[in-house]
Amino acid sequence: MTQKRLGLIMNGITGRMGLNQHLIRSVVAIRAQGGVPLSDGTKVQLDPILIGRNADKVEGLAKQYGIERWGTDLDAALADPGNEIFFDAATTQMRPILLEKAIRAGKHVYCEKPIATNLPEAVRICRLAEEKGVKNGVVQDKLFLPGLQKLKLLRDSGFFGRMISVRGEFGYWVFEGDWGQPAQRPSWNYRSQEGGGMILDMVCHWRYVLDNLFGEVKSVSCLGATHIPSRVDERGQPYEATADDAAYATFELQDGVIAHINMSWCTRVYRDDLVTFQVDGTLGSAVAGLSDCVFQSRVGTPRPVWNPDQKQTMDFYNHWQPVPDTAVFDNGFKVQWEMFIRHVVEDAPYRFTLREGAKGVQLVECALQSWKERRWIDVPTLEASERAVLQAAE
Repeated sequence: MTQKRLGLIMNGITGRMGLNQHLIRSVVAIRAQGGVPLSDGTKVQLDPILIGRNADKVEGLAKQYGIERWGTDLDAALADPGNEIFFDAATTQMRPILLEKAIRAGKHVYCEKPIATNLPEAVRICRLAEEKGVKNGVVQDKLFLPGLQKLKLLRDSGFFGRMISVRGEFGYWVFEGDWGQPAQRPSWNYRSQEGGGMILDMVCHWRYVLDNLFGEVKSVSCLGATHIPSRVDERGQPYEATADDAAYATFELQDGVIAHINMSWCTRVYRDDLVTFQVDGTLGSAVAGLSDCVFQSRVGTPRPVWNPDQKQTMDFYNHWQPVPDTAVFDNGFKVQWEMFIRHVVEDAPYRFTLREGAKGVQLVECALQSWKERRWIDVPTLEASERAVLQAAE
């Protein structure tokens, strides 16, 4: 079997997402399976170089996962013609700068989201990638979750009839860092000056989930909050939390579908998963988490009676059926990596471009504007927003 080598720069792999999902569960897993198979039977084997500021950490990861190349000099890695793809999972604030550097070096680019902290930067990077003719992509991982794949199966089968509403619940309690309970998330997440904030972090996700599964977002009403005003950082030092740690958003979607999503790092979980989506339609409803999905059809819907004077005797959970596991679901990050690699090597179709990432940033700005002005904000097309950005820059 023919094999092709593909040089890959991985920047920001010492962080939680970069290490666990992108290095270990995607790139290392792809190498272990012998590469990415192409349509002609060729396999693309990845040859990554790990780049980071902390030489000891990067070298340790390279040795641990059998990767020969590592370093701290990004410019040298970009100058190497053998490296064809640049991937970034480092800080959001630096992402546009690094993407621009990679694009100007002629590299194809793939990155985590958000692709920028503001829409002008996001639009600029999209246009630059298109002008330079490099292939580009942004992580849209939640579309590949088994629970949402099952939800998509129900939608595609016509199960819901006319879709009416979507209700999302996301989050869990992130420890403040005191009481001997280390925080599960880094302190920069709670500093707006360092690119933190629930709305910036999560509304990018909701954009592609809503657009692809339930209907294009037309308008948004959002309220953010900083419920925990002070936290303790990794060094044990207290700090002021300047970023929103929760947000409550309602979205009007195409065809009149209403979606409401609560997102919070200040909530204790009493539901089936860390994120759940309930979809209601005229012919049926479904609830999906990360892995599982249950459904209830119109003909299987019970008839509850409201009686506050008697304890509820109906077990509502018993009226739902699970969507069976009829397929094997690979890690969603790995699946999208393989899609992007095929796109780069054999020009396979790929739609999760930087422009999709820019739509996420656009919705973030609309949500922030809604919070600031305490009103509904219509979401224009990305092309209209792009024209406005270019006119403002003139």
